[in-house]
Amino acid sequence: MSSEKEDGVCENKLSIDLVDAQCSIGSSNSTQGIGLSINNNNNSTISVSVCANCGKGEEESHKLKSCTACKLVKHCSRDCQIAHRLQHKKECRKRAAELHDEKLFKQPPPKDDCPICFLRMPILNTGHRYQTCCGKVICSGCAHAPVYDDQGNKVDEDKQNECAFCRVVAPKSIEEAVKRLNKRIEAKDPIAIYNQGYYYREGMNGFPQDYGKALELWHRAAELGEAEAYTSIGNAYYEGVGVEVDNKKAIHYYELAAMGGDVYSRHNLGLEEEDTGNMARALKHYMIAVRGGHTGSLEAVKDLYTNGHATKEDYTKALKLYQTYLSEIKSDQRDKAAAVGDDNRYY
Repeated sequence: MSSEKEDGVCENKLSIDLVDAQCSIGSSNSTQGIGLSINNNNNSTISVSVCANCGKGEEESHKLKSCTACKLVKHCSRDCQIAHRLQHKKECRKRAAELHDEKLFKQPPPKDDCPICFLRMPILNTGHRYQTCCGKVICSGCAHAPVYDDQGNKVDEDKQNECAFCRVVAPKSIEEAVKRLNKRIEAKDPIAIYNQGYYYREGMNGFPQDYGKALELWHRAAELGEAEAYTSIGNAYYEGVGVEVDNKKAIHYYELAAMGGDVYSRHNLGLEEEDTGNMARALKHYMIAVRGGHTGSLEAVKDLYTNGHATKEDYTKALKLYQTYLSEIKSDQRDKAAAVGDDNRYY
C-alpha cells in the first residue's frame, strides 16, 4: 500500500487595455488562491496564478508551488504555506483523499504475457517460472513443453532441461543457480533482487536468515518495479517479522503493491475495508482482484452478495470477469503441465 503537471507560466509580459478587455476572477471557495483569466481583443487568454495566502502573482514571484497533497492551491513561500494551513487543511485533506482513491482504484495494467506462447500469464506462482539464465518469466506450459528435433523426435535429456526461451541448460546445483541469480542482480533485475530477499528471509539456498537484509532487498526490488516486493514488505509489518507490527504501514505497502498490479495485496485491502465496515470500498478492491484472477476475491464478492452488501449484478459481473481471466490463460499445453503435478497448477 506507489504525478501531476503544474499550470504553465506565460513568461511574456503583455500590456492589456482593461477598458476593452473582459476580466473574470473566480474561486471555487474561500480557501483557494485566486485564479485570474483575461480575454483580450485578440481572443487570447492569459491564466494567472496567485499565492493562496498573500495574493502575490507569478509576475512578482516565480516560486509559486502547488500544494503537493491536493494540487488545488499555490503558495509563494514556506511561510505563506504555514500561515494558510489552518484555513486550507480541511479541503486539502478531502481533495488529497479523492486523488489518492483515483489512483488506488484505477485498474492496474496487466502483467506481461508469456514471451513464448504469448498467452496471458497465470497469477499462481506454480503457473510460471523465473529463469535465472535470461531473466525471463515463462508459463508452466512452455517450461514443460517437450523439445523435438526437425524430424519430430524428442531430443536428449539435456536438451529437455534447457530454458525454453534462451536454450541455456538449467543449473545442476544450488550454487550454480545462485551464481546466475547474482549476475541477474548485477543487471538490476527486480525479480532476482526480490528472490534473493526471499532467500534471506527464509535462510535458504546458502543464505543466512536475515530479516533486515530481506527488507532492504525488497525495497530495492520494489523501487525497480516489482510490485510483489511491496506485498512482502506489507506482510512483514502486518505480521511483525523483522519489524514491529504496524498495521498502518502494512496497508500503505499493500496499497503500493495493489496499484502496481499485485492481486494478493488488493485482496488484503478488501479484507481490511470489510473488517472496518467499509463494504463499498471492499467490493471495489475485490472486483479489481477478480479481474486479475484472484479466486479468494471471487468468494469474497459472493459472501458480500449473500450478506446483502453486494447486488446480484455485482456477483454476476465478478463471475464474468473471472471467466474472462480463465479463457485468457487456458491452453492445452498448460493443462498437460498441470497434469504432471500440483507444482505446475496454474488456476
